[in-house]
Amino acid sequence: MTVAYFDCFSGICGDMILGALIDLGLDINYLKKELEKLNFSGYEIDVKKVEKNHISSSDVYITVKKDQHHRSLTDINKLIDDSSLDEDVKKTSKEIFLKLGEAESKIHNISIDKIHFHEVGAVDSIIDIVGAVIGLKKLGVEQVFCSHLPLGNGFVKCSHGIIPIPAPATVELLKDIPVYQTDIDHEMVTPTGAAVITTVAASFGEMPLMKIKKVGYGAGKIKSENPNLLRVFLGEIES
Repeated sequence: MTVAYFDCFSGICGDMILGALIDLGLDINYLKKELEKLNFSGYEIDVKKVEKNHISSSDVYITVKKDQHHRSLTDINKLIDDSSLDEDVKKTSKEIFLKLGEAESKIHNISIDKIHFHEVGAVDSIIDIVGAVIGLKKLGVEQVFCSHLPLGNGFVKCSHGIIPIPAPATVELLKDIPVYQTDIDHEMVTPTGAAVITTVAASFGEMPLMKIKKVGYGAGKIKSENPNLLRVFLGEIES
């Protein structure tokens, strides 16, 4: 059975997931073509090879080219349902967005129907989430495992103002997931990263007994002493 192990020594976020999957062999042109099945535009995806502490990795950049309106969970579900994506990709993508919407709903104490994913963030989230599901399927991953998740310190500025790290939505998403505190002064696990990995991962902890076939590194945007990378092992385990 083909499996993926997410080694989140420096956390996890949407573009790091895409970068790691591309580094593992997901063809960027295939990814773009699949994402075109969604009926929305006004963005560009670019991938660059970068080094973090002399470790080669893939860095994904998403550029929004025009103004984007707010999108509700209903809007995003319709966007996915109306696409020609594979049915299992649709199903998992919607599960991830539902989990993200439920967390935001609880944090802000409003109905999930009134939750909106704002402007650029909505575009980023759609590409990161749907792209991650497309990538895992294309690479033939049948089961996902993940390390324990590190949490950073400090504060981060968002559309709601200054909030503590980890963000309240991230904390909500990571309930019942093994995490540990670090003294690193930046956001290590984003809500999108948390929503994706808590939906697709079968368990969190040490790497299972597996034969490693490939290793991919996805670069984050944070400059730090430690390499801001997500490492994903692709391998085989006996089923």
